Amino acid sequence: MKNQLFLFNVLPSWIIILMPALLISGPFLSDLGVSLVAILFIINSVKNKLNKYYNNIYFKIFLLFCLILILSSLLSENKLISLKNSLFYFRFGIFSLCFWYLLEKNKLLVKYLFISIIICFSLLIIDGYIQFFFGKNLFGYTLYNNYRVSSFFGSELILGSYLARFFPLLFGLFILFDQSKKNKTTLFLMTIIFILSEGLIFISGERLALFFMNLSAVYIILMLKEYRNYRFWTYLASLFLIILMINVYPNAKERFIDQTINDFTRNTFNNSNKEDDKLYIFSKPHTDMYITAYRIFLDNKFFGVGPRQYRNKCDKYFVSEYSCETHPHNTYLELLSESGIFAFLIIIIIFILLIYISIKHFLFKFIRGRKDVINDFEVCLLSAIIISLWPFSPSGSFFNNWMSIVYYFPVGLLLWQRSKYKNSIKTK
Repeated sequence: MKNQLFLFNVLPSWIIILMPALLISGPFLSDLGVSLVAILFIINSVKNKLNKYYNNIYFKIFLLFCLILILSSLLSENKLISLKNSLFYFRFGIFSLCFWYLLEKNKLLVKYLFISIIICFSLLIIDGYIQFFFGKNLFGYTLYNNYRVSSFFGSELILGSYLARFFPLLFGLFILFDQSKKNKTTLFLMTIIFILSEGLIFISGERLALFFMNLSAVYIILMLKEYRNYRFWTYLASLFLIILMINVYPNAKERFIDQTINDFTRNTFNNSNKEDDKLYIFSKPHTDMYITAYRIFLDNKFFGVGPRQYRNKCDKYFVSEYSCETHPHNTYLELLSESGIFAFLIIIIIFILLIYISIKHFLFKFIRGRKDVINDFEVCLLSAIIISLWPFSPSGSFFNNWMSIVYYFPVGLLLWQRSKYKNSIKTK
């Protein structure tokens, strides 16, 4: 009995608690942790008949999505290579179910997770600003290209992405605990962490991360009920810090303002480097990849060319030297080209549903006596999911293991919260 408790509850709980740190270490340990959690939960489900966690619309839609990915791989020319990414994709959904299960079984899990994310953010803030001011971080990693901060991620320029994607979770967990305690010391420390982490996103040099930071901040400010003013003032303080750094850090202005304008308007394929009046979607390389992905889709409408196969097919749909990358750098074009219209429809419908819930919640806030559609914690969770599924921006590969863990991490928390809400309705 003790062995079962350790294998099915204690061990998976600690893997989830440590997942924010494992993601900093890289894709290997984090993916190993997700796989182990998924395997243990499947065994636990069979032994203890945990049918409740599978008998819901979320898992049924997710299972359909997995089957489409596998079918797409089986129909591709490089079946074995494609199946490496699709055959075991189900582990991410199972991980979310196990997260939900453990949150119900262990009330301390969410508290320890909150502490874990605080520690990760604090270490990244300390290390990141040391690297920014002194040129090297605590491990001796120098600034990338002499101006971009990467902290413990080294040559992997994902510091900003990590902070921007986990920030809504950190803020949501802060709301969850602060509602009952209202501790001034905690409030002060968290305020410092919030402001400095958003400043760190800026000096990471990741424009997409900065966009997601602003998108989630605006979303949260509009949707929150009790903590709206607090989030508004911390956001303003962050913007003030960023404006200050722009004035004392000229490389930041060059990358975020000058380079962005040039990317939208300059023909970088032209060796003369002369500007013309042609506009691009984010940049010429992005535009050419998007056109290439769309051409692939037109010839493979239903099931695409197989997950992670864009890189092997792009040369046949050549637009320019920028056409061929590992993926087309947009989630929805990647799904269309690699997995076809059915996989694309599932994800876009989920995104539209989240936007519908958000609009409904926003409108209901102004109707007196009307219950909120979602609570403040769920607002933050939805924010984390929405920025991951946002269609109007470049993105990492949808099938990248590291990114997939980040995508599915808030889902377990949201399933837990929705289950709590349904149970509270039944008991009334």
